[in-house]
Amino acid sequence: MTESPENGLLNKLTYSVSAGPDARDGSPVALLLHGRGAHRGDLQALRDRLPDDFVLVTPQAPHPGHPWGYGPGWAWYRYLAEDRVDEPTLEASLGLLDGFVDQLAPALPVTPGHLFLGGFSQGGTTSVAWALSRPGRVDGVLNFSGFLVDGAVTADLGHAPSVPIFWGHGTRDPNIPFALAEKGRARLDGAGARITTVDAEIGHWIGPGVFSEAVNWMRGIVDAGVRGD
Repeated sequence: MTESPENGLLNKLTYSVSAGPDARDGSPVALLLHGRGAHRGDLQALRDRLPDDFVLVTPQAPHPGHPWGYGPGWAWYRYLAEDRVDEPTLEASLGLLDGFVDQLAPALPVTPGHLFLGGFSQGGTTSVAWALSRPGRVDGVLNFSGFLVDGAVTADLGHAPSVPIFWGHGTRDPNIPFALAEKGRARLDGAGARITTVDAEIGHWIGPGVFSEAVNWMRGIVDAGVRGD
């Protein structure tokens, strides 16, 4: 495994990167965003659950979480209620992710192949918002226990059919209730999205079975040679 320097920086976002032992030019890249109050190292714990040819990249959110009561970590946006967020804070993160994705390839230890964007909780919500508003930039998006923002950034779902989405959620999630997952999925279904859903009787975390299904989903896209539209 190779890791980035502690001060790895792309477009004002610090990040960590780890490559599996079989990573080579053309390997898939999983760009995963942490949840509220966490940091860039949090989802590096998933490295051992990814295939050995994958590269894992975990950027750190730009907003300090402490002023919003999120503890000592970082946040992608200020949460309001249910599926509503403070949109200027989300838009700021989406803009930084634009440059991060643009600059990512030369910063990796191998030439990247398929690129998947995803994350947990706030990271999942942010990933879906970014992918739907920037169609064709990634080959698939993964949402673990996030929601579909009810706001301007996702008001137009016209590009939803071009964005393959994996959505895993806990049916006992007390933080982002399953009802919000059902609401967001219904909106995406109505827009013709290609969405794969996997649920588990768990709370607010990524269950190992859900993540295994997500890995199989990514592998299926890679093996089929399907790229972002």
